[in-house]
Amino acid sequence: MTARPRVLVACNRHVRERYLAAADLARLEQFASWDWFECEGGGIYDTNKDPETTARLGERLGEVEGLVVCHGCPTIDAKVMDQASRLRIIGELEGDRFASRIEVEAAWARQIRTVDTTNGSSYPVSEWALALILISLRNAGSHFRRMMAGQTHHPPQDDPGFIHGDLTGKRVGLIGCGHIGRRLIKFLRPFEVEIWVHDPYLPREMADAVGFIQTSLDKVMSECDAVVCLAPLTPGTRRMIGKRELDLIRPGAVLVNVSRGAIIDPDALIARLKRGDIVAGLDVFDPEPVPPDSEILQLPNVFLSPHIAGVTAQSYPRFFKLMVDELDRFFHGHHTLFDLTPRSIANRRGSEPV
Repeated sequence: MTARPRVLVACNRHVRERYLAAADLARLEQFASWDWFECEGGGIYDTNKDPETTARLGERLGEVEGLVVCHGCPTIDAKVMDQASRLRIIGELEGDRFASRIEVEAAWARQIRTVDTTNGSSYPVSEWALALILISLRNAGSHFRRMMAGQTHHPPQDDPGFIHGDLTGKRVGLIGCGHIGRRLIKFLRPFEVEIWVHDPYLPREMADAVGFIQTSLDKVMSECDAVVCLAPLTPGTRRMIGKRELDLIRPGAVLVNVSRGAIIDPDALIARLKRGDIVAGLDVFDPEPVPPDSEILQLPNVFLSPHIAGVTAQSYPRFFKLMVDELDRFFHGHHTLFDLTPRSIANRRGSEPV
């Protein structure tokens, strides 16, 4: 790196104030000049459709080599990129996976690197996934309900938390093994569990490198003591787990979902849980918020949390910390870690991996 590159961060004021910590900005300033393009509009994951904002952003890109986008930013499409002759890298700070604000194929055609640090939320999500596995194996939701009702004695010995409560030595099945799954595997190692993974987008060699058995969805559903849903919501995964798949879960097993509620058919899930022979730990449901008259709220073999797995005070600045790490690597000539690739786009579209 011979000259200090120019980096532009395009986001709304909320992101500027909550995500861009002073310490990380200071790190960025050690190797780059940076500026902020304030843009308000769109939703958390929807891009800003205002043409005037898009035009103003394009005017700012002439000397920019690195562009970081987040909430409030317009889509960075081919037309915008054509106004940025020096642009070398675009990073999505938080876009609910798969570069919702970047036309990645247009970027690749122009030899522009694309990265995404949405995995910043994977740190607390993987911790909560482990917690829900433990909570569900102990049937803790039922114990809490009993205590709130004044029943403070020990549960009966036919309670699933008594019979199946230990995690050590169990078989844990992961549906999806991205950043969350790989961190969860690290947390599971001390429990000496056997880990099975269903994820058609993984390269085969990862099973050997990380240490798990790669298998089918049916095998995970039918032969694991704990089934953990970590898959992203795409057209291909919506309602991926329905009545047939839920019926495969063996009695005494637990089902955990920290991904998206719409991956599991909610009516089929309630019907399966009403049989009373499995326990669920759910951070997500469909719809959200959970309707107050939903049967899921009344089932004793369910522990619920209100989609809080990835929401901690530390998770917001972590997105930008990871992005500064990426920019540091890129502008010093190293490989970036969180590249968007054709495999990422296949996953987003729910098509077959390439």
